[in-house]
Amino acid sequence: MTEGFLQNSSFILYTLFFAVAVGFSMMINILFLRFFKTLGIRNNSDGTIIRWGALSKPSIGGITFYIIFLLSLASYSILFEPSQDAYQLGFIGILLSCGAGFIIGLADDAYNTRPWLKFGVQLLCAGLLISTGISIHIFESDVLNYTVTLFWVIGIMNSINMLDNMDGITATVSIGIIVNTIYRILHNGDITSMHLLVLIGVLASLIAFLRFNWHPSKMYMGDTGSQFLGVFLAAMGIIYFWNDPYAPATPATGKLFAVTIMTFILPILDTTVVVVNRLSAGRSPFIGGKDHTTHSLALLGLSDGKVGIVFLSLAFISLLLNVIIEEFLGEWTHVHSLIFFAYFSALLAFFFYTTRNGSLKTRASLREIKLNQENTPAGN
Repeated sequence: MTEGFLQNSSFILYTLFFAVAVGFSMMINILFLRFFKTLGIRNNSDGTIIRWGALSKPSIGGITFYIIFLLSLASYSILFEPSQDAYQLGFIGILLSCGAGFIIGLADDAYNTRPWLKFGVQLLCAGLLISTGISIHIFESDVLNYTVTLFWVIGIMNSINMLDNMDGITATVSIGIIVNTIYRILHNGDITSMHLLVLIGVLASLIAFLRFNWHPSKMYMGDTGSQFLGVFLAAMGIIYFWNDPYAPATPATGKLFAVTIMTFILPILDTTVVVVNRLSAGRSPFIGGKDHTTHSLALLGLSDGKVGIVFLSLAFISLLLNVIIEEFLGEWTHVHSLIFFAYFSALLAFFFYTTRNGSLKTRASLREIKLNQENTPAGN
């Protein structure tokens, strides 16, 4: 009975904290919109971010994410009994790496930093996590584990950044990943985890941000938000998915991969499609363009708001599949792995189709415009 009372008290506490964090985030965003009009708006031709929308808007949303992240950490010691989490080296690694991601993102929004500098800081973020004990452990070799961790952290940071190309998309995808992580923690009864309070705080800031970022948006999160979210989500992915702390001593590798991929499926799909399409077209995958999965859906006729709803629906499906895995699937088998691999492959094939089809439509439209210009008499 005492345990049930404590859990009920914790639920009320988390709910109040979430409501306060949403309200505080809304207030910060309103103030930032009033006083910061140009952060992240670049006028120089070589520094303009390629976005789907034609209008430039301030990239200030990410500042709120980081403020709420820090306030959540500070609030933990006030709301709960001191936990060993606060004294672990991994906690310091998350704090430092998220701070580094935030700073390089803010610098990029303000000054348009060099790509090599951003990549260097991403390496630093991964190195900070590895050096403080947060690394993927799926191989016997530490070298392989550290290498995979580097690719994971840098990959997720860039994937989240690349998805920030249309109103509401990155926030929606990040919300989906965080809700999956919160479900995983609550499902295993870890209700006093410091990470849980921080995840709820960041979730609240993202929901408040969507009020201003859903189409038609008033602000963007900018690199300030995407770089912070990238390293934060990558770290949570390592702790709660790749290294599943609630799994038995010998977890099923297929289940581990399925749950992780389902949680991060949208950034993984978008980055895979974009990189493959650009390389196959002889273009650098690091130069931006309007060839993302989000753009392809818009080119096929969906409005910006409907594209956001599609991504929100896919995020919900991922959560539902993870719930099914945890609640209804017993011993993991190769059949289960095959089913989830088929689902991932079907989505990958769908987005490859939409991006190729959208690209063909774009080229056809450009040819039509060019022909009309050539056939228009001079002076008309």
